[in-house]
Amino acid sequence: MRAFRLAYDGRPFYGFQRQPDVRTVEGTLFSTLETAEIVDEGETPPGYAAAGRTDAGVSAVEQTVAFEAPDWCTPAALNGRLPGSIRAWAAADVPDDFHSTHDAASRRYTYHLHAPDADDSAAREAATRLSGEHDFHNFTSDETGTVRDVSAGVERDGEFLVVTVSAGGFPRGFVRRLVGVLAEVAVEGYSLSRVDEVLGDESLQGGKGVPRMPPEPLVLTGVNYPGVEFVVDDEAVESARAVFEERRIAALERRRIAETVLSGLR
Repeated sequence: MRAFRLAYDGRPFYGFQRQPDVRTVEGTLFSTLETAEIVDEGETPPGYAAAGRTDAGVSAVEQTVAFEAPDWCTPAALNGRLPGSIRAWAAADVPDDFHSTHDAASRRYTYHLHAPDADDSAAREAATRLSGEHDFHNFTSDETGTVRDVSAGVERDGEFLVVTVSAGGFPRGFVRRLVGVLAEVAVEGYSLSRVDEVLGDESLQGGKGVPRMPPEPLVLTGVNYPGVEFVVDDEAVESARAVFEERRIAALERRRIAETVLSGLR
């Protein structure tokens, strides 16, 4: 068995999990493995599992998948077949019973909240109150598994509040709703008592419900497997850096165009 670290820009995909008739990260990976004759058409790779199922638009640095791979299947070899929006960059040999989902001790997500005028101290205090073990039933549509031990932090980076959230696992939609609460407090001026309200026993719906923030600023930035040592593939990292540098420059060009249009609208 071999585990691979995958980085991807989630914006062109309808999420991670394979679905019929739409482009997903997992579906693209499986098609690549079919082309490489690692699996037959329509089959799932033997022993396959992934660390998590990111939503449509969500990106990743350390998404982790594992499956029975031939010796030649290195991150660089995978990148020779994958589209540029998905890059493998590290790998580890793991036991046959390794499971990318169940063996992950913790996961970390980072959300880049554009909030130039936010109350940073209020955001940090809200993050502190949300950290620890709570029943987060108001943060997800899941009906079970809502009690989680969470660590949340906030740092200022220019016009953005960078929100980092770590836990053993997350219920559906959790991180985007946690950021929604931070935005209510730090941007919209809600009292910090809002945190107590959303952590309370009452099921909040309608106007009291917790908003779910857009998916595009969310990135899966870490998945920890105790005892597993991933070896970075330098050739694969160089390939990934080149791809994402091109995307960074394209984004800067789009920003300049938007700024030009804005400055001309007098």
